[in-house]
Amino acid sequence: MENKKEVNLRKAAMIGCGFVGSASVFALMQSGLFSELVMIDADEERAEGEALDISHGIPFARPMKIYAGDYSDIADAAVIIITAGANQKPDETRLQLVKKNIAIFESIIPKIAEQNAAGILLIVSNPVDILTQVAMKLSGFEENRVIGSGTVLDTARLKSKLGEHLQVDSRSVHAFIIGEHGDSEIAAWSSANVSGIPLEDFCEMRGHYNHQENQNQIAADVKNLAYEIIAKKKATYYGIAMSVKRICEAIIRDEKSILPVSVMLHGEYGVEDVVLSIPAIVGKNGVETKVPIPLSVEEVLKLQESAKALKKVMEEN
Repeated sequence: MENKKEVNLRKAAMIGCGFVGSASVFALMQSGLFSELVMIDADEERAEGEALDISHGIPFARPMKIYAGDYSDIADAAVIIITAGANQKPDETRLQLVKKNIAIFESIIPKIAEQNAAGILLIVSNPVDILTQVAMKLSGFEENRVIGSGTVLDTARLKSKLGEHLQVDSRSVHAFIIGEHGDSEIAAWSSANVSGIPLEDFCEMRGHYNHQENQNQIAADVKNLAYEIIAKKKATYYGIAMSVKRICEAIIRDEKSILPVSVMLHGEYGVEDVVLSIPAIVGKNGVETKVPIPLSVEEVLKLQESAKALKKVMEEN
């Protein structure tokens, strides 16, 4: 096999130029992280149109090149982001998208592998956990180089809801959604805190005492937010675009940030050979190591149930 092309840390590739892909490129254009970004889509005209439209904002941001291209343009990209796939319809779960999107990945991932790219593969298409596992298998990339956007967005939604509930800056809230990016996701309440103060103590400081009831309500709201947005505007894309930007920042700046991304588990929490989200240190080489946050017995059982649900879908497809 020919040597991998040297990575250009200032270059990214976006495969899929629908709402999520285009919104993500728009967020990345404003971030100043990259100086080159290639957009690829089965609909070449769509890719060209989006690249043109977004590039017209460059005079208000920082110099960079945004253009439509093809798979030959991705070999030296530091991050290859995949948002391609069928959209989730109202009342459709992420898991119901499986068959359609596995078929799409079976055409996309081998084309990436052919380029012998050395960058990080960032999977955003849904169901993200299953498609991350499919991408690992089809690409032959090392596991640390294939990351799913996982529950980064769900975790942001949880922080946002808790921030509203407690009337505190959501960036001071430290809490994770783990497991499937979908209906079996788990709010890891037992490790949640606000600037180091255990969550329940902080809640009482702010006059909230119905902990179980409030936690159940907030977790349900977070889980259902995507369905609510899809019912109202047919798709969600701004929140996930910011999540994509955040993951790219961690990679390109080698931040070693702890983010709840989709990773392959090898025995952690009693889960084997399933991709789902747990906090992990993310840097220039992708996933550096998983971070085993303390979970209650009930949360571990729920995580195992989430893994079983994903494994069942994988086996059926």
